[in-house]
Amino acid sequence: MPTPAAASPLRRRSPGRLALAFCALAAAAVTGCASTDSPGAGPAARGAAAAPPDRVEPLSPAPAPALPVTVPSADGGQVTVTSADRVVPLTGSLNEIVHTLGLGPQVVARDITATFEQAAQLPVVTRGHEVSAESVLSLRPTLVLAETTTGPAEAVRQIRDAGIPLLVVAPAKSLDDVPRRIDAVAAALGVKDAGTRLNQRTAERIAAARAAVPARAAPGKRPRVAFLYLRGTASVYLMGGSDSGASSLLEAAGAVDTGKESGLGKDFTPITSEALAAAAPDALLVMSKGLESVGGPDGLVKIPGVAQTPAGMDRRVISIDDGVLLNYGPRTDQVLTSLVAQLYGKA
Repeated sequence: MPTPAAASPLRRRSPGRLALAFCALAAAAVTGCASTDSPGAGPAARGAAAAPPDRVEPLSPAPAPALPVTVPSADGGQVTVTSADRVVPLTGSLNEIVHTLGLGPQVVARDITATFEQAAQLPVVTRGHEVSAESVLSLRPTLVLAETTTGPAEAVRQIRDAGIPLLVVAPAKSLDDVPRRIDAVAAALGVKDAGTRLNQRTAERIAAARAAVPARAAPGKRPRVAFLYLRGTASVYLMGGSDSGASSLLEAAGAVDTGKESGLGKDFTPITSEALAAAAPDALLVMSKGLESVGGPDGLVKIPGVAQTPAGMDRRVISIDDGVLLNYGPRTDQVLTSLVAQLYGKA
């Protein structure tokens, strides 16, 4: 089991980035890091309805890019985009935004975390969960979209040295980051008005999901939830802290993030029986592949300390697909809806 310091590479916030970071730590030990499940695919321990198809909902009509544009990149400097004919997004979250803006036909590749239906057949430009510059360049992209966590750095430099416009977008940490990321991608594609439309639609849907939180989630009655990152194939069991990226979702669902409340200031910390006992969660939030890797709820309660928590005793497990849980994008309302439904479902 890793030490707390060893958990620091998990600072990549989206579920895909979390999976990639872990695989970088234990690539030889882990299989199935990419997920093909749909939003909310993992049922709560007491059962859940069938999951909806894993699709994004593009804006209609599709916008026409107004180019060239020059936009700021999160890693410094300016990027000039003259064509959006062949776009390569290097994270699942960015791929999702491009498709939802209505420009899916211009996307010519994906990374392994873009598993939604419209992107599933695109060529993968990653090797061992890292970007392959040769694969990207072979597709003759006119724009590459990356995040500050995209690597290796040599691959990013090689793409830029080839004269390809490469825009870096800051990763998401909370619900507040959703409009910022959509705006950044829309501006680079020359479809700012479409970005405004998508932001409005997304905000309305997130607001509707928040409105569905039961009144019993009032102060003093809020359910306590611990976010766990699990990879049973390598005996990696981590509890999320205030910097895990889950706090914003849990708080929007009317819950208490017990890791944050317990004073865990970093992203993830190895699970201990003492920490779980002090957190005393009523429910456990996990990624669907992580839950699968430990053998489902029955295997989860075998992790030291879990069975002694209220969540473990009641088998209260909230499972959401790795590919969307922490994306903070156009489908975050679906994530929040699933979280609320599982958290406040039958007791």
